Amino acid sequence: MQGDIKYLKQSPFIDSDNPDVQEFAHAIAGGAGKGADEITRIVALYRAVRDRILYDPYVDLTDPASYRASSVLAHGRGFCVGKAALLSACARAIGIPARVGYADVRNHMTSPRLYELTKSDIFLWHSYSDLKVNGSWVKATPAFDTELCRRVGLAPLEFDGLSDSLFQAYDRAGKRRMEYLRDRGTYADVPFETLLKDFRTSYPALVAAGAAHICADFQQEAVAPDA
Repeated sequence: MQGDIKYLKQSPFIDSDNPDVQEFAHAIAGGAGKGADEITRIVALYRAVRDRILYDPYVDLTDPASYRASSVLAHGRGFCVGKAALLSACARAIGIPARVGYADVRNHMTSPRLYELTKSDIFLWHSYSDLKVNGSWVKATPAFDTELCRRVGLAPLEFDGLSDSLFQAYDRAGKRRMEYLRDRGTYADVPFETLLKDFRTSYPALVAAGAAHICADFQQEAVAPDA
């Protein structure tokens, strides 16, 4: 347990001591039922972050707030990095050790607008939460909310608290949608400067659009790739 202390403390981006994060986490975990076990509580938190916080890749990637748990909670939307930070913060808030992890993935369900900005279907630093539940580390990715999944023909990504839940490899029709390319490991906090440097290099148009606050609604523009 001594080695887990850093995964229980608040950090600049996983700000688990923030009053709003604390209130949200305890309300969701408490709503799982009196005396609910650790798995039940963390699954409830996962579903709350997945579905109550809308997935939005059109954030200002130059703004640290886009990566910070409390800011993502306040805005009710965020991209994978911010949503994973929020789930990890909520876990720490109820005493479950948590960190954030990253992987590069190929995403076949990129929208035309997002593809035009990224010029790639490879997403660097796709983020997940790494949670120590009942003594074992398990990965959970709360990025894509249920409504968005419905629009693009995917089953929502579920998490049972026992096994890794990283991404939807196939859609409901059995077509490949995401591929795992590279594991970048786990961190006690979001490595903001490293991520921003790579995003500026790989996705300059997306970074510029977000910094200029160009409005776009990914929830509305996202459709099944073959639609």
